[in-house]
Amino acid sequence: MALARGAGRARGERLAPSRRARSEVGRRVFLRAPTGRHRDELLALIKASQHVLRPWVAPPATRAAYTAYLRRSRRATERAFLVCRLEDHRIAGVINVSQIFHGNFRSAYLGYYAGAPFVGQGYMSDGLRLVLRRAFVTLGLHRLEANIQPQNRASIRLVKRAGFRREGFSPRYLKVFGRWRDHERWAITAEAFRR
Repeated sequence: MALARGAGRARGERLAPSRRARSEVGRRVFLRAPTGRHRDELLALIKASQHVLRPWVAPPATRAAYTAYLRRSRRATERAFLVCRLEDHRIAGVINVSQIFHGNFRSAYLGYYAGAPFVGQGYMSDGLRLVLRRAFVTLGLHRLEANIQPQNRASIRLVKRAGFRREGFSPRYLKVFGRWRDHERWAITAEAFRR
């Protein structure tokens, strides 16, 4: 006998994410590809998190910017992941794998940010492990690089915990909020991830 949608659940209880809706599931989070349905939740999270995100990252903050982000995320050279909490499906952060190169290089760049209410709670660490597994196992990449401003200590701690190693320093490497900013280059290879 088939149950009507929602039958057998307590009022307000959320369903587990369906297999189609989630791409990877960890201990406390699952990854989901962003869609138009996530726009309002993510834009509200970004707006509430500006004090945490600046000066490190400029995520899409308008409907038009979110639409452009979705278009980019559908390119063959890009992957975008929403890090969502298993307990309530709320978006805790975003991880992007960009400029994916195959062939002999098999490398990409990594970018990420957490929403202010979820900073320091381990959600991004769990999400990053899932993205690394996706990048190295499913996408067949060999190397991921994260470029981080030296003053962004939380971000450096995140990649260190995941097994990234510091490869160097690039002065005036990336323009963020209209200023060229220094960055440290952190990377991880498939071999280091498997350890």
